[in-house]
Amino acid sequence: MSNIAGTKSSLTWVVQICTALMVFLWLFPTVGLFVSSFRTADQIASSGWWNAMFPTEQNLTLRAAAADAQVQVGDLYVIEGNLYEDGASSGTISVWGTSSRDIAAYQAGETADLEEDGMLTVMANGDYRIENTQEFEGRRGQRVFVSAETPPQFTLQNYRNVLFAGNNTDNMAKAFFNTLTVTIPATIIPILVAAFAAYALAWMEFPGRALLIAAVVGLLVVPLQLALIPLLKLHNEIGIGKGYLGVWLAHTGFGMPLAIYLLRNYMVGLPRDIIENARVDGATDFQIFTKIILPLSFPALASFAIFQFLWTWNDLLVAKVFLIDATGETTVMTNQIVELLGTRGGNWEILATAAFVSIAVPLVVFFAMQKYLVRGLLAGSVK
Repeated sequence: MSNIAGTKSSLTWVVQICTALMVFLWLFPTVGLFVSSFRTADQIASSGWWNAMFPTEQNLTLRAAAADAQVQVGDLYVIEGNLYEDGASSGTISVWGTSSRDIAAYQAGETADLEEDGMLTVMANGDYRIENTQEFEGRRGQRVFVSAETPPQFTLQNYRNVLFAGNNTDNMAKAFFNTLTVTIPATIIPILVAAFAAYALAWMEFPGRALLIAAVVGLLVVPLQLALIPLLKLHNEIGIGKGYLGVWLAHTGFGMPLAIYLLRNYMVGLPRDIIENARVDGATDFQIFTKIILPLSFPALASFAIFQFLWTWNDLLVAKVFLIDATGETTVMTNQIVELLGTRGGNWEILATAAFVSIAVPLVVFFAMQKYLVRGLLAGSVK
């Protein structure tokens, strides 16, 4: 029955279900990160991002006005106002209290006896009144703990802190441009070098070509960590040290074997007749490479460019070893997020915003070039 036209085999259904599952697993945390980047710290702490569009019950710590706001009414000294006057929060108060150990001591509208500090009344909309027969003193107002149902609230303040906060420790703007400075050259340089090498290994005859191909394949399995210290010593000996040039060369070296391997396998599968006809017409190897091979290899070049861009953008280890120093002037985004985890580990709104800023560019690059990625990956399978 599975072979009847118009019906789908069980394997097709399994593939489709697995694909849908993978899409869901990818989208769920990404959308969650995006939504959380626009929420306040209180809302993130009180409910999951999937409840971001609904009112939530939150416990807030608010403060009444200080003693300098009091007025004398007859024999009483009175302080009136609204607990939400700062604009940082809002909501309908259901219960409240004056101690963190019992925030549900009073219902909205009830009056609490603060003994020598007077009488406090809090309404559901946040209006309050404190009255006392003695004059109020002190520079800070009465602290009030409330449980309130707050409406959905979204803010751009997280992005202002992360991108435009000047010298603030949360600022990711400099790290963003440092990452671009590392990633763009570290993507272009290995592709250019690997394309020349792949053409030579695929279409040029010279002694030792097979050994070079075997060496490239062998380098694919060399762990990156083995080369870190020797390469850093070499950089220090020749005067490169830690800097952008060093990290560009490191990424180029670490990405070169795979780039040569992929591009060489792609180029060797191109039609031989086209290249031989070009040679008969008098074209040199450089002309064949630039005018025939490169245009035909664009899907493979784009595929590796996507991989190399993602690797270098998300890299932390190579940047730590070859770039980042004590000055912090060359800190990349991955390292900046690690530092935020240490200094602002409880500020999930800052961490979520910084993480989404970090993945925004890779997402744009991936979706803009994903058709070339598919073509490049499938090209070798249909020759």
